[in-house]
Amino acid sequence: MKTDIILCGVGGQGILSIATIIGEAALKEDLYIKQSEVHGMSQRGGDVQSNLRISSEPIRSDLISLGSADVIISMEPMEALRYLPFLKKDGWIITSSVPFVNITNYPDIEKIREKLGNMDNVIMLDIEQAAKDNGIPRSANVILLGAAQKALGIEYGKLEDAIRRVFGRKGESVVEANIKALALGKEAQR
Repeated sequence: MKTDIILCGVGGQGILSIATIIGEAALKEDLYIKQSEVHGMSQRGGDVQSNLRISSEPIRSDLISLGSADVIISMEPMEALRYLPFLKKDGWIITSSVPFVNITNYPDIEKIREKLGNMDNVIMLDIEQAAKDNGIPRSANVILLGAAQKALGIEYGKLEDAIRRVFGRKGESVVEANIKALALGKEAQR
């Protein structure tokens, strides 16, 4: 088993929380993991990208090479496009459909959606609206993780358990909100 994942978005969107949950689930399955992170110029608003590699065999490098990512999970559609050169031909993109416009020359969102929509293996969701509609506005990132579950090859229950371990110290209400978010994302896989 080997899965190379690029997680990307904008600072403050919860990319690194997703990486932590996936990593926790992988460790409990006795898998090897390597992770690298790149943070933008500011904690909030700058681009954030993480390479997460999971394997049943030892991993030499923490970086994903061009054309070898199995999955891109993106909190922001333009960021999904930015990392397309890293995606395998049959790889998956799971992305928010709504932009985080933090630059004056942000590209036309309809052109971005059209390009992503014309690709195979793409799931685009309005995760922010789904999170608000379901009373879990701080868990939009975990909705995206739920939508990516099958592409990641990690059992759903393992991700639930990882959420309990990662967020347990924050209280039961935070754990339950994130488990609800994971379930909402899983429903979007269909």
